[in-house]
Amino acid sequence: MNTHITMKEMASSEQPCEKCSRFGAQKLSDAELLAVILRVGTKNMSALQLAQAFLAQKDQGLLNLIYMNQDQMLKLPGIGKVKAAQLKCIAELARRITQTSREKEVCLSDPASVAFYYMENLRHEPREKLLLAMFDSKSNLLGDTVISIGTVNNSLVSPREIFLKALEYQAVHIVLLHNHPSGDPAPSEADIHVTYRVMESGSILGIALADHIIIGDNRYISFRENGLLGQRKGT
Repeated sequence: MNTHITMKEMASSEQPCEKCSRFGAQKLSDAELLAVILRVGTKNMSALQLAQAFLAQKDQGLLNLIYMNQDQMLKLPGIGKVKAAQLKCIAELARRITQTSREKEVCLSDPASVAFYYMENLRHEPREKLLLAMFDSKSNLLGDTVISIGTVNNSLVSPREIFLKALEYQAVHIVLLHNHPSGDPAPSEADIHVTYRVMESGSILGIALADHIIIGDNRYISFRENGLLGQRKGT
C-alpha cells in the first residue's frame, strides 16, 4: 500500500512542478517551492501541505530553513533524515549564492561592501562569531577564517591567533567582523578595547587593521566609518 501522496497524485491545478513549468518558479508561493523539493508527503498530507506545515512552525516562514536544526526538523511529521538534509542544504545554497553574487563587489575602502558580503553568514548566528578577513597590498580579498565563537555577550579574541593566520595568508590589511545576536550592532566597551589591542599589535607587525565591522540584523556598524578605530576602552 502506498502511504505517500506524490506530486503526480495531486490535482493538476495543485501541482507546483506543473505550475513552475507553465509560469516560472517566480510564480510559486514559498510553500509550493518547498513542495517541489520535498516531492512526497505522508499518508495524510500532500507535499504541499507538508511544506505549509513546515513554514508555519514558530511563524518564521522560510527562516525556519536557517533557524531550525536537523534534529528539530526530524520531529515534524513527514520529515526524515533525507528531507531534513535537503532543507538545510537549500538554506546553505541560498547563503552561498548571496555571498557569491557580492564577492566581486568587496572593496576594502567601502565598509558597506564588506559588511554585506558577510551579512548572510553572520546575521542569523545564535552566538557571537568573530571572522578575520584578509586582504593583499592591492586590497584584494585573500580569504577569511573563523577566529572564535563566543557566548551571546562575549567573543574570546586572541591577537596572536589573528596575526598568525594573517601571516599565513601574507595579508597586508585585515578586517575583523563579528555579529551581535541581539540584532543591535552598536559596539560595546569590550568591542572597542579588543579593536585597539588588535590595531596596536598590527602596527608592530606591519599588518594594518583596516576596520572592525559589527553585524546586526540586516544592518552594521563600521569602526572606520564612525571614527572608532584606535579608541581605548573608556575613552
